[in-house]
Amino acid sequence: MKDDTPAPAPTQTRSTCTYCGVGCGVIIESRGSQITGVRGDPDHPANFGRLCTKGSTLHLTASAAITRQARLLAPLQRLQRGGAATAVTWDHALNHASAQFARIIHQHGPDAVGFYVSGQLLTEDYYVFNKLAKGLIGTNNIDSNSRLCMSSAVAGYKQTLGADAPPACYDDIAHAQCIFIAGSNTAYAHPILFRRIEDAKKANPALRVVVCDPRRTDTADFADLHLPIQPGTDVMLFNGMLHIMALEGWLDEAYMAAHTSGFDALKDTLRDYNPFVVADTCRITKEALLQATRLFAGMHQGKGGTRAPTLSLYCQGLNQSSSGTAKNTALINLHLATGQIGKVGAGPFSLTGQPNAMGGREVGGLANLLSAHRDLANPAHRAEVAALWGVPSIPEKPGKTAVEMFQAAADGEIKALWIACTNPAQSMPDQATVRRALERAEFVVLQEAFATTATAPYADLLLPASAWGEKDGTVTNSERRISRVRAAVAAPGSARADWSIVVDFARRLEAMGVRSKFGFTQPAQTTTLAPNWALTPIAGSKPSLFPYTTPESIWNEHRASTRGRDLDITGLDYALLETQGPQQWPCPAYSDSSGSRHSAGHTANSDGSTQPFRHPPDG
Repeated sequence: MKDDTPAPAPTQTRSTCTYCGVGCGVIIESRGSQITGVRGDPDHPANFGRLCTKGSTLHLTASAAITRQARLLAPLQRLQRGGAATAVTWDHALNHASAQFARIIHQHGPDAVGFYVSGQLLTEDYYVFNKLAKGLIGTNNIDSNSRLCMSSAVAGYKQTLGADAPPACYDDIAHAQCIFIAGSNTAYAHPILFRRIEDAKKANPALRVVVCDPRRTDTADFADLHLPIQPGTDVMLFNGMLHIMALEGWLDEAYMAAHTSGFDALKDTLRDYNPFVVADTCRITKEALLQATRLFAGMHQGKGGTRAPTLSLYCQGLNQSSSGTAKNTALINLHLATGQIGKVGAGPFSLTGQPNAMGGREVGGLANLLSAHRDLANPAHRAEVAALWGVPSIPEKPGKTAVEMFQAAADGEIKALWIACTNPAQSMPDQATVRRALERAEFVVLQEAFATTATAPYADLLLPASAWGEKDGTVTNSERRISRVRAAVAAPGSARADWSIVVDFARRLEAMGVRSKFGFTQPAQTTTLAPNWALTPIAGSKPSLFPYTTPESIWNEHRASTRGRDLDITGLDYALLETQGPQQWPCPAYSDSSGSRHSAGHTANSDGSTQPFRHPPDG
């Protein structure tokens, strides 16, 4: 007899898309343990219900077929390189991992291990990884695949504005009179953001869009003016534009006097960037160069009027370059020279590639950073983080960046690698060196949701992690907006949340005595070490540095670390994010709202000035 009972309505869970840095809100539909659909969240301020093709098909990555064929469902261990991986229990896997790391730290020191993590991780995951490396083990050898895409943007903001704080927001698109897009095919890479540009152009036909890109892209086709410069001439272009602004009297002298320093020293350099040389070098016309400069300066709406606001959008075309920082600073110099910052519709806006590269930067998940945008090189910052974490000190020796870390492993300097949520055997540059590193390292751990990545065959231990629809925590998008990520279904098999794996591993290291600036809190054993060697657990040891039981408990500690910093979020908590939705930082406890536009460009230094006008080399 046919059962006519209607199927129950699907469960709906609000979360965040995991593809790019736009940070679109999604509503996940699920039935039982299976995700069945996804649609845009109409209440999320990043996308208001819109989704791109990838976002709208996100649920297909969680299909039952993909889970059966590709997911890592249990810890796997290889007894020898190149051999088959066999399933083991979590206890066995983490005991083995902690024993191997403790052995290597004892024999070679804390800098003999390294952690390579990902902008796909949640902020809570990132935080515990950073604390594990820098606070517990005592090494700064932790870096992220964000190094390959966003480190130039970080350095550019810090060198000019004094803080890694994008000063603009998505709403500025609707208020700009000129949008200057450099090194970004926004229509393809950030399509939901591009929809906003299309909407702005429709609502305001006077809006001018300038695209600076060697390629004729979909974004370039949309532009009012396309500058098809020669690859590598970005700095030449931007300095040439600044030369014209100075020559034509288009600088905002009052703004510069009140908020900037260093321009006089840059003037001598600018003399070399006359329009004829710049146009010839960049292979564009002098007329196009002058038109782009006038638009950027906001002088295209007639003399005597208010300067029209300019918003720049830029991405990997500037960042992924050996002179990426120079390109970023040269572009930001244009904003500072014309006062195109800190006001509605204006500012330099770096578009983030990954969904939580911003969150990783916030918690200090790079080899040269510490929690809450603190600098590892700053002794006061190291002391602040050490006090927060309750450790004697934070090591001052700079850690290995992503490329350096794999080179060091290939050279035999780094003996153990822990890779999480990223695929260096496919995505890192210089693949020969990366694969040599994975082969030479004594011990490689891969913490991953999928068993089929190019890195998986190199791992001695594979730890199954939860995927996007199974995770709980937060991410931060390009406009500094913190959104909740919520689990719609339980992780399959014995997969676990990334933060939970790290906390469990850290506690086992603590029990083995790995806890001090020198790596151990008890005398190390000196006998011959077997493959399953482990220090004797300490009786009556100190309270764990990792007492966390939920993502929220981790986030609360991260929040405390931001007090008084440029990204102060002490006015936020999970409850507020639940009731009021995604929020932008800064949002300090003494404020009743989050900040859409950030004032780093106005008050970065104690004297109220910035340090914008660098002398970037051509590139």
